[in-house]
Amino acid sequence: MLRSGSLLTLAAAVTLVAWPGVVRGADPEVVLTIEKNRFQPEEVKVKAGVPFVLVVSNKDGAPEEFESKDLRLEKVVPAGKTVRIRVPALKAGAYRFVGEYHEATAKGRILAE
Repeated sequence: MLRSGSLLTLAAAVTLVAWPGVVRGADPEVVLTIEKNRFQPEEVKVKAGVPFVLVVSNKDGAPEEFESKDLRLEKVVPAGKTVRIRVPALKAGAYRFVGEYHEATAKGRILAE
């Protein structure tokens, strides 16, 4: 037999799990590395309709700017540093990005499936 405190705790847990939007786990992370003026990997896949966090690490000795006109995002990544960029849920499709300071070599795309 459950005590009243345990019953309330169980009821609260069931409510939080069953009620969409009340509690949400951390957004998935997608890791990108900038090295030798290139992004690795050049293509990443994410689930459409789910927000995520881009974790961009710059291993080069100079800053680089992550820029995506498709996503309307840009963020400078200082040399030797890591930045986190929150990306809202995307519709299915391909979204290009570049390193603005080295557009000829630093480029890639995000595929939302």
